[in-house]
Amino acid sequence: MLAVKVRRETPAAAILSSLRKICLSLPNAHETMASGHPTFRVNERIFAVFEEYRGELTLAVQVGKPRQRVFLEDSRFIRTPYLGQHGWVSLRLSRSAETAADWEEIASLIRGSYSMVASRKR
Repeated sequence: MLAVKVRRETPAAAILSSLRKICLSLPNAHETMASGHPTFRVNERIFAVFEEYRGELTLAVQVGKPRQRVFLEDSRFIRTPYLGQHGWVSLRLSRSAETAADWEEIASLIRGSYSMVASRKR
């Protein structure tokens, strides 16, 4: 009898897999690594970053400076390190991974960030 090893996917790998499906379905989107983080770009501009920050998995997206304050009133969001001054927020995914992530909300955040970035002229 042959023993079969069952490899359990880590929460981070499962989340990244779902993020890839959403991000890479957008026109001209591609994935790169930047500072060790999976980064999604369009027209060489970043529209989403998956990273671990202070022990929590997060998704960084651009929401714009005028809307940033509204997002930061929700405890699930933090100001994105290094990019926050440019209107970026990070959604804490660790908590969502333990329960059920709201993938419709996540897809909406990604599409919104993508639209802001893709529409900019070089």
